[in-house]
Amino acid sequence: MAFLPLEVLWAGASELGIELSDDQLDLLDRFASFLIETNRTLNLTRITDPELIVTDHYLDSLTCLSAVKLAPGSSIIDIGTGAGFPGIPIKIARPDLKLALLDSSLKKLKFIQQAVEMLGMEDVEIIHARAEDAAHNSDYRERYDVAFARALSDMKILAELCLPLVKIGGILVAQKSSAADEEIAAAKPIIGQLGGHVRKIAQIGIPATDIVRQLVVVEKTKNTPEQFPRAYAKITKKKG
Repeated sequence: MAFLPLEVLWAGASELGIELSDDQLDLLDRFASFLIETNRTLNLTRITDPELIVTDHYLDSLTCLSAVKLAPGSSIIDIGTGAGFPGIPIKIARPDLKLALLDSSLKKLKFIQQAVEMLGMEDVEIIHARAEDAAHNSDYRERYDVAFARALSDMKILAELCLPLVKIGGILVAQKSSAADEEIAAAKPIIGQLGGHVRKIAQIGIPATDIVRQLVVVEKTKNTPEQFPRAYAKITKKKG
């Protein structure tokens, strides 16, 4: 018997333009069950209700795929992945993508490693690092076609942490709330300094909810200057 209400998941994904097979639904169900089982001891997520996992974790993650069309085999990185969102659902929906999952929490990455092995996922790289450190590592800097960030922080901070990891011609997809207009506008100058520009802002509702996401799509058009990202304390320091 399925752990999740799979009919809600299938219908919601279909509404977002994503068709999930029975095998993909099974993988998502198994991942959710493993997440909740592990959560009893590791405190990975506050969302434990099966219906809320479908909407607030899975369908929320899949809005990223609804916002942009990704070429087959694209390399993607989920920055600050936490318990694997949005990266794991995106990878299950698009197994052709090459996925990197970055987080500074070793306990969460150990859970993700176990989940990846249990689900038999291929082309998945797990990176234990802070984003500002990884971005100055030549193994990761300007390497990825797409970076995803899910409610990581203020748009200014998020852009400085994430854009250095994106290659020229690639994109950053930032999930923000419907009330983030001023935050997004204030971030445009630093986005320009980092070598990017806001290509579009997609308003996408999460199916089966009244929540609307703003998916900010930032295109990388030139190299990020070497001094970025700065140390986290400087990134987050408020002027005045």
